[in-house]
Amino acid sequence: GRLLTTGRRTAKGVAGYDLTRLFVGSEGSLGIVVKAVLALKPAPPQQLVLAAEFASASAACDAICQIMERGHTPSLLELMDRTTVRAVNSLANMGLPETTEALLLCAFDTADPAADLAAVGELCAAAGATEVVPADDPAESELLLQARRLALVALEAVKGTTMIDDVCVPRSRLAEVLEGIDRIAAKYDLTIGVCAHAGDGNTHPTVCFDASDPDESRRARESFDEIMALGLELGGTITGEHGVGVLKKEWLARELGPVGMELQRGIKKAFDPLDLLNPGKLF
Repeated sequence: GRLLTTGRRTAKGVAGYDLTRLFVGSEGSLGIVVKAVLALKPAPPQQLVLAAEFASASAACDAICQIMERGHTPSLLELMDRTTVRAVNSLANMGLPETTEALLLCAFDTADPAADLAAVGELCAAAGATEVVPADDPAESELLLQARRLALVALEAVKGTTMIDDVCVPRSRLAEVLEGIDRIAAKYDLTIGVCAHAGDGNTHPTVCFDASDPDESRRARESFDEIMALGLELGGTITGEHGVGVLKKEWLARELGPVGMELQRGIKKAFDPLDLLNPGKLF
């Protein structure tokens, strides 16, 4: 191989193609990173968290759109559906409201987080939140964040195995994703919990199943595919964060189309003509 240095130390620079971003998103298929130079930023102040309960996914998603469209910049805006809330309660007995259809967590690390949370609380109430609870201090905020961190562990405890998706859609379509996943879960008789980085429209549907049951494993995979199809139908993408890997190769071709795939393969061939780097992934 040959050594290549990408990026620059200047604040701005647009000479040539952006090879740094290309490598970062390549899933190890274009080259091996032997050194990375990172930027350092100061640690942010402690954040305060607000929890808002909603009786419907559509009301929660209306609140999310209002928060982002009004110019707020939360450091965290997370959504947990009722399946995830109940799983977390079952695992850790955290006392989260099991009657809610969607629980929204919002945090700020700005100069005046209390004022920002108050403004967001008003937007949530106007969108139909059944309860809005701002944390009074960082310790209470940490308890709310712990519930979100336990989501995956709690869903794994439901059946022992999970298949995690990361379909991303425009924020305005979040409610349709949640409602569609509900229908898919019922169709395949499976538990599917959803957490979302709601400010980005990035959802993490988590299919729970028993890997020792062949029929349930088949239904899990079919439901996974239907969720990706739903995301594309709503103008989204099959992966907002996790990448393509193996499971989504067929879906990458559907999203990019034949011209897009031809160009992607051409880039791969230019960097790795012998197909030595992470073979069998992506395409």
